[in-house]
Amino acid sequence: MTNLSGLQGSRPPEAVYIHIPFCTNKCFYCDFNSYVLKDQPVMDYLRALEREMELTVRDNPPGVIQSIFVGGGTPTVLKPDEMEYFLKTVRTYFPDWAEDIEFSMEANPGTTDPDKLAVMKAGGVNRVSFGVQAFQNELLSGIGRIHNTDDVYRSLDNARAAGLSNLSIDLMFGLPNQTVDMLAESIKRALDLGLPHYSIYSLKVEENTLFHTLFNKNQLPLPAEEDELAMYLLLMSSMEEAGYRQYEISNFAKPGMESRHNITYWRNQDYYGLGAGAHGYARRMRHMNVKGVSPYIEATKTGLPRLNAYPVSKEEAMEDFMMVGLRMREGISDKAFREQFDRQLEDVFGKPLQKMLSAGLLEREGGNYRLSRQGILFGNDVFGEFVGALTEG
Repeated sequence: MTNLSGLQGSRPPEAVYIHIPFCTNKCFYCDFNSYVLKDQPVMDYLRALEREMELTVRDNPPGVIQSIFVGGGTPTVLKPDEMEYFLKTVRTYFPDWAEDIEFSMEANPGTTDPDKLAVMKAGGVNRVSFGVQAFQNELLSGIGRIHNTDDVYRSLDNARAAGLSNLSIDLMFGLPNQTVDMLAESIKRALDLGLPHYSIYSLKVEENTLFHTLFNKNQLPLPAEEDELAMYLLLMSSMEEAGYRQYEISNFAKPGMESRHNITYWRNQDYYGLGAGAHGYARRMRHMNVKGVSPYIEATKTGLPRLNAYPVSKEEAMEDFMMVGLRMREGISDKAFREQFDRQLEDVFGKPLQKMLSAGLLEREGGNYRLSRQGILFGNDVFGEFVGALTEG
């Protein structure tokens, strides 16, 4: 992917995030900006999204697009004709694609029949990420997923039959009633699929979710802390043994199959953010869109649907660079930092860097810093060292 690091502010974003907020049902752990599909004004939303694209590129024309990521919600709840309309608008307003563009779409197993996948492929989608979460049906129903393991295999078969080979699945650990053995089985069944990419996340109990309510009532049977640690260690060793590189704290890929779009975020590079509740970052400006479906539709009638937009100070941008960059196993480099901020990394963050090196949570190689094996387990502690580090100093 083209390196944007030293060029922010002088060229347009080369990555596009688009939010489709509809889903079949709300999972018990989900705090994303998503709404159950029934009775939603889907076509009105897609037309509003088209208006936002039109206004966005008028104010900030795109360059050559390297990656597009359609997230949600579950974008694949769109019907084939809705999907076709949506993908056509993407191509209309972001027409200049890199030859090797990565065009990803999130999907829920069971929402991708052959007709829909054919429309996706024809519209340019070449990477699909399935939210599988677990390979035990009892765990799936316990977190509010409506698919089962049969849906997983069928959906992957359908995707391959449609000519889509760049496939990824998400798994979760630390789920209620999940054991280390259950995770081991899920990892084995996932690896047996031989996919190029896996994302594996630990459950976070977020506010405004059913799980948060149950947790507060002491009714959420989460694994013990030592079991959750054992799950993460098992996950890392299993993936490594199977030839997958842990290129980010929660992501594993065959060489060259990393998610290029997500790397845009982790390198703190610019991207367009479109749709209800979407965030964007361009030319040191961050924005967040209006969240609700109808409020978003209304807002696009009079202009860009912004809830807020604000400049990111150089200090904040430098802290962001550290926090997201250290999520990647390759870490951060003084060279990239100088290109982006015209400052030496050690001059700005010498104190927290030294503290983390001494604690054995970071390791240094030349001008590169990355999490150590121990640091991966305590990533949030490391990232926290850089939050507010400049204002404190």
